[in-house]
Amino acid sequence: MGTQAVVRAFEDIKAALAVLSAEVDGAGSEPFSQADPLAGLADGCLDILAGSREVEAGIAAVKAKAAVKYADSACAVAGPDVPVHAQEMAVAAEIGCVLALGPRAASSFLSTSYALRSTLPRTLEALQAGVLSWQHAVVMADEAAGLDVAGAAALEGHFLNPDAADPARGCPVGQMPAHRFKAKARTWRERHHAESIEVRHAKGVADRRVEFRADQDGMAWLSACLPADQALAGWNRLTAISRAMQGPEERRGMPQLRADNFADAILGSGATDDRHTAAGVVEGAGLPSSPIRAQVLVTVPVFSLMGMTDEPAMLDGYGPIPPSMARDLVANGADSFYRVLVDPRDGAPLEIGRTGYRVTGAMRAWLRMRDGKCPFPGCSNNSLDNDADHILAWAKGGTTGIANLGQPCPKHHKLRHSTGWQPTPATKNEPPGWTSPTGRHYQSEHQDWEPPRWPEGLSVGGIDVVHHRGSPWEDALDRFLRAHA
Repeated sequence: MGTQAVVRAFEDIKAALAVLSAEVDGAGSEPFSQADPLAGLADGCLDILAGSREVEAGIAAVKAKAAVKYADSACAVAGPDVPVHAQEMAVAAEIGCVLALGPRAASSFLSTSYALRSTLPRTLEALQAGVLSWQHAVVMADEAAGLDVAGAAALEGHFLNPDAADPARGCPVGQMPAHRFKAKARTWRERHHAESIEVRHAKGVADRRVEFRADQDGMAWLSACLPADQALAGWNRLTAISRAMQGPEERRGMPQLRADNFADAILGSGATDDRHTAAGVVEGAGLPSSPIRAQVLVTVPVFSLMGMTDEPAMLDGYGPIPPSMARDLVANGADSFYRVLVDPRDGAPLEIGRTGYRVTGAMRAWLRMRDGKCPFPGCSNNSLDNDADHILAWAKGGTTGIANLGQPCPKHHKLRHSTGWQPTPATKNEPPGWTSPTGRHYQSEHQDWEPPRWPEGLSVGGIDVVHHRGSPWEDALDRFLRAHA
């Protein structure tokens, strides 16, 4: 295997793995703690997990660099007579055989490796340092794929450069699961893509479809690619109706209720029947005609709402949507969608639409704006289905204010009150973090609010707002917002 240096390096790695394995088995040269060996072993295993994550990332970076270097060398050796496509297939096939990957997975691995070397140097550096995992690097490469060089650099800078003009806030990228990073990276990409989101959305609408995929045990998947507002509204309505059907006599869980209501809706039986088999599976359960409507927040930059810019709006539980969709929801979805205007100065929430502001759930709506989802690390549970929870209990002197409230999902709400996991203090604009029973602190994700884009040549009260940021302009802006709220 390669040079003697390579052989020795892998021998050292294998020896180190043997040492770590012995430590985990409690057969190390000395216990983690003389005073409390069991507690010491538990804490030591967490240290081993953390260190393994960093080493795995470093090895992933070496694999990526080695794959690219092999591909370049193999192409150079093959010469110009071999067709490019055939050479690419040959290279991917060789890498696939070495790593035991299928053709598609091998090609994807090689594509991501090339992206890291050519356009994502910060990501490769973070991977080598153990700050990011390979899954995070794949997300970065996927989201940067449709961007130009400057756009890819800006994407990297936002999440990986703490000195960027507007860096990501809250939990660092490498400390959140890759699927949560994907949601944040997708949001940034939609906001900053050089091509208008309206144009890209039109292409997506043209590709809408329903797909069927067989699964095991007599089951199958039926999924639909729809405009985001339709898909999210359908999901939220299924959730609200299913939640209302729960009770002491209802043996089905939320996933089963959603599935049964969905099946009845598309099959059109129209009958409500909650009979169950011995296995607890519903027979012919119908979707009742229900007045329940899920209340969805649509965060709209004020100038985008007025049609003066084409900046994306934010649909709670989904992410960026075209401004035309947001304007339609605000105009035609008043019973289900609450408008949220954002301040043109800094992008912070400005007000909840008057219909939503006056309801008793206004504070809950503000929590949804602040957090976006359950604030527990890695959780993706949509804020619509979460609980309002005092961080410092009311019985212990806690107040009912935004800074003392979190909105954990039911699972993590129960975790908080039945184990040693505890939320940390929040603020009006930042959700709580969490402290584990071992004393480790984990940051929650923060909403990445951005100042809206200003339309060219806008004048408020006779003041050119593009060039002025003083008190007269502030007063004029306040009058402007009140007039158009």
